Amino acid sequence: MKKTIILARHAGFCYGVKRAVETTKKLKAENTHRPICVMGELIHNSDVINELESLGIKTIFEMPEQSSFQEECGICVIRSHGLAQTEIEKIAKNGFEVVDLTCPDVKKVQQKAVELAKDGYFVVIVGKSEHPEVMAICANAKACSDSVYVVSSVDEIDEQLKSKIKEAKRIGVVSQTTQRIKNLQSIVAELNALSRELVVFNTICASTTLRQNEACELAQHSDLMVVVGSKKSANTTHLAQILSNVTKTIHIENENELDEFADLVNAAEKIGVTAGASTPQNIIEAVVNKLERYNKS
Repeated sequence: MKKTIILARHAGFCYGVKRAVETTKKLKAENTHRPICVMGELIHNSDVINELESLGIKTIFEMPEQSSFQEECGICVIRSHGLAQTEIEKIAKNGFEVVDLTCPDVKKVQQKAVELAKDGYFVVIVGKSEHPEVMAICANAKACSDSVYVVSSVDEIDEQLKSKIKEAKRIGVVSQTTQRIKNLQSIVAELNALSRELVVFNTICASTTLRQNEACELAQHSDLMVVVGSKKSANTTHLAQILSNVTKTIHIENENELDEFADLVNAAEKIGVTAGASTPQNIIEAVVNKLERYNKS
């Protein structure tokens, strides 16, 4: 069976991720003798993290101490997901030059959440509480107010939270940049029924929306959708979830995992391919090339 394989136009690195990766590599190239570390994984992709490690760029998960590196001032990169401002200040006090590569869209969410908190709003952040982007947004807002909560679904709006929302005079909502619009809308509808005044900022980034809409259109004309990217990547997993409601969908991290789904690939005539915002181009190309080889087997 001759297969038609179509790659979505908007697949792979978004602007914020591309900026973070390219800038970090450039920093090392221009500062070969200075130690460089990244506070947490720069992006959610193990291939990229391994590449940075091979260049001498360390990924760390605890507050860096200058003594653990060299006498020369080290550089600490703030990853694309962002970090609490208090933590950034601690890193600088520890003697590091801080290079903040927080995605500009994520930075906007942080700023909006802080503004709402300072203005006395009861702040609801729509997203996954354990995701580093959301953790940073929450930490920055909580530095200004105790009335900050993270909700990932309508089910998490329990009776205790409902009571607090009803008591609050004003509710302000922001969203993790990679959230699904339908999830945001359902949570807003629930909050609207409980609150007296509700202000909502749809802070889902344009790249996420564009990527999801384009992939859904492609999925409607495909027997199988292949989503490429890390299982830890929120935007990639959301993409796979959305597409699974349209057509058969598999989520893989690299071309080697295609072997696990050989039956589905063999049975499909039209295959669409898309990828998360933290998936490198070479991995996407390797997946497409392997799918093309199915035509020759």
